[in-house]
Amino acid sequence: MNMNKRLFAGSLATIIISVTGLTKAADTLVPIPPQSELLKTLRKGHPRLCATAEDLKQLKSNVQTDPILSAWYKDLKDRANGILNEPPSKYEIPDGLRLLSVSRRVMNRMYTLGLCYKIDGEKKWVKRAYEELEAAASFKDWNPRHFLDTAEMTHAFAIGYDWFYEALSDEQRQVLRNAMIEKGIKLAIEVHQNASWWSRARHNWNQVCNGGVGMGALAIADVEPELASQYLSYALKSIQLAMAEYAPDGGWAEGPGYWNYATSYNTYFLSALNTALGTDFGLSKIPGFDKAGDFPIYMTGPLNRTFNYADSGDGAPFSPCLFWLAKQFKQPAYAIYESKIKRALPLDIVWYQPLPQTANMSSLPLDKYFRNIEVVSFRSKWDDEKAIFIGFKGGDNKANHSHLDLGSFVLDALGRRWVTDIGADNYNLPGYFGKQRWTYYRLRTEGHNTIVLNPDATPGQEPSANAKIIKFDSKPERSFAITDLTRAYSRNASNVQRGIMLLDRRQVIIQDEVETIKPSKFYWFMHTPAKIEVNQDGKIATLIQGNDRLIARIVEPEIATFTVMRAEPLPESPNPEKQADNSKINKLAVKLEDVSKLRLVIGLAPAVDEGKELPKAKVVPLQKW
Repeated sequence: MNMNKRLFAGSLATIIISVTGLTKAADTLVPIPPQSELLKTLRKGHPRLCATAEDLKQLKSNVQTDPILSAWYKDLKDRANGILNEPPSKYEIPDGLRLLSVSRRVMNRMYTLGLCYKIDGEKKWVKRAYEELEAAASFKDWNPRHFLDTAEMTHAFAIGYDWFYEALSDEQRQVLRNAMIEKGIKLAIEVHQNASWWSRARHNWNQVCNGGVGMGALAIADVEPELASQYLSYALKSIQLAMAEYAPDGGWAEGPGYWNYATSYNTYFLSALNTALGTDFGLSKIPGFDKAGDFPIYMTGPLNRTFNYADSGDGAPFSPCLFWLAKQFKQPAYAIYESKIKRALPLDIVWYQPLPQTANMSSLPLDKYFRNIEVVSFRSKWDDEKAIFIGFKGGDNKANHSHLDLGSFVLDALGRRWVTDIGADNYNLPGYFGKQRWTYYRLRTEGHNTIVLNPDATPGQEPSANAKIIKFDSKPERSFAITDLTRAYSRNASNVQRGIMLLDRRQVIIQDEVETIKPSKFYWFMHTPAKIEVNQDGKIATLIQGNDRLIARIVEPEIATFTVMRAEPLPESPNPEKQADNSKINKLAVKLEDVSKLRLVIGLAPAVDEGKELPKAKVVPLQKW
């Protein structure tokens, strides 16, 4: 998988759904020295970004002796040879907004060609890299209206300038410096001086923009010390706003895909600070960042598919930053996770750590609650493709990239995903990040595995609502979490709570308790790629994928029955013409009329023992769980 895909292709357009991602005050958690002192320890010469000459000398030796590194490098070199036959990138904005794919292509090529050059010293890598950089330097701009594009291109130029430095002429270096300064660093300084947009954000834009441009500043700091130190002074303070969001235990509100994007850039910057200046000024000590690697581990199920809430894809968020985090914080589990990659990126090779052949996740707790972002995962085993895995969330509908999905969950078992989050829709749809966001099925409540009350032209849940996990317990025989969803349904209900339990590590209980303000229409939804067969009395549904079965059973109330629906907007909902195709998804549903007080209990269990039923769980109120 190439770097473009590995860094998660999503990016915001211009707005965000709410203003909660911004802050008026740039309060910092870590004091930063005065601007005049920032470059006192600047490493002389190059390379100094993410790896030093000593690091690369050792890597060159390791590639010859370590079979994993040797295989990774061989594959990387094949890719580099492929780049030799490709034309330099052109200025292209295919969707009318983003140059991002071009910026990432240039960055990918700089890392790939650059690492090959650092290991084997062949001039062909230099020649092709400069052709790429010269072409991008001539672009009219790096699309600052979508500043991620600018930041990633600055990052690309920083690596090209730094890793090829001694092979470039003075004139070539000047071309690259001028491009970074005029098309990147100066524009980023203006953003900070105006205290606008991403400089005050608490999400991925902050880390990507500060980190990408920060690497450019470090690359040219010896030649342009005043400009570089001015930018770094801003960036070192601003990035703390986003880094504070990892507290207290490493979770990320934007979901696993954007965890990858944000944390990768955060790590590039911290690594570059350390290799260029010998310090990150204490940024890596910001509470929660040392646990950031826990999040992808616990959000990834046994099939290497994530609990892909928000606008995330469900691919495992492999990133070289996990090797860096593993070493920085002495967390071998992070390196174990990243070692599962099928294709290494250049920084995987640079930051790789060999592990014992017996290394595995078995010593980790099976369950995890990420506070503040209010997300939980449970599993029956580590390192077992057929294990049960559950991702379950409360959260905040105002968080960047959020859907209206409080109370939603996913479920894996028997080597398959049975309950799925069908993911994001097309970012280029009209108003996707604006007024029309809640008209799209995949973003509305009815497009998730949670409940809907009185569907009409509203999006289901309150867009401003949040939901806390009010109780979490993890024991071998019984693990559960309960979230209070009342705020999400405040127009229709006085109390809404959902509990999900993994019982005996063999079956799942979903229990909803609802008290409405007036008799209401109630829907319970569960999206699945499986074929669904409902028995005659409607109490049992069998989900079928190949030769595998998952059994869903209504435990109570007696009046409830299952039905099967299409994954499409309810009749009461707005239905924009252009939406993603959900035809391969079925929806198991429970629909009840005139609900005033309801306890709905549904059990889910993989059909492991043919003809043998799992014991039914005793129903007790959520407050007694």
